[in-house]
Amino acid sequence: MNGFALIDKSAGITSHDVVARARKKFGTRRIGHAGTLDPMATGVLVLGIGTATRLLQYVTDGGKKYEATIRLGQSTHTDDREGEVIQSSDASGISTEEIEQALKNFVGNILQRPSSVSAIKISGKPAHQRVRDGEVVYIPAREVNINGIEIMAVTKVEEFVDISVIVECSAGTYIRSIARDLGELLNVGGHLTELRRTLVSPFDISECRELADAELITVASGISRILPTRTLDFAENSEISFGRPVDANKELGATAALDQSGEFVALLLNKQIAGKAVATPILVAVKE
Repeated sequence: MNGFALIDKSAGITSHDVVARARKKFGTRRIGHAGTLDPMATGVLVLGIGTATRLLQYVTDGGKKYEATIRLGQSTHTDDREGEVIQSSDASGISTEEIEQALKNFVGNILQRPSSVSAIKISGKPAHQRVRDGEVVYIPAREVNINGIEIMAVTKVEEFVDISVIVECSAGTYIRSIARDLGELLNVGGHLTELRRTLVSPFDISECRELADAELITVASGISRILPTRTLDFAENSEISFGRPVDANKELGATAALDQSGEFVALLLNKQIAGKAVATPILVAVKE
């Protein structure tokens, strides 16, 4: 049982919950996911099953796209609607033009401080668990890239302002942090009320299904959308099975090697051995 499953995660469950249920559905414990979604969030969650679990890092590194709603005028301790309100202000006087100008500060390569209730591990323990245990957590800012933030709608709800946006960004970007920092910049506070991930490049929400209806795509078809591929002849395939190098890849970086039938065999990386460039296996698929 090897491959990828493209899940449209529903609200109210954790990414770990999805993995646990997938283990029952697919009959194996060798399942992982590419990028945590908070319980309130919905959308693209890529699962790796069997051999594909060892390839999830290449999925996680892909660009992301989100549809989100930010509420101005209220801050919470988790930077989203599930947290306790710690500050409220009247944001009704803020104009769409002010919001547009403020959001420009969050586009490009920026330093972003993750939420204290993120899944980032501190000394092996997730930050959100430390917060629940009563610890004070501070995570230093880190560089992320936000390709664009598009405003879809601005709606005034009494003293609050709700902003619907589409965010295209790099891996490691926290949309809750954008909501928090936008509120701080406009001096009214802010938090995230809705979040839907619509892309974990190259996998789009249109390809995803609820777990009950999800089917596996092969390791080869999934990884070939992420990495360059090469097809091995019989002799090369034999060498790789013993962990020995073959002729160098044409491309730099990792290359997915397929056999003559199109099945995934290994990940290969170029290396200099005795002054000669060769492709060495860094992961070999194990036949079960």
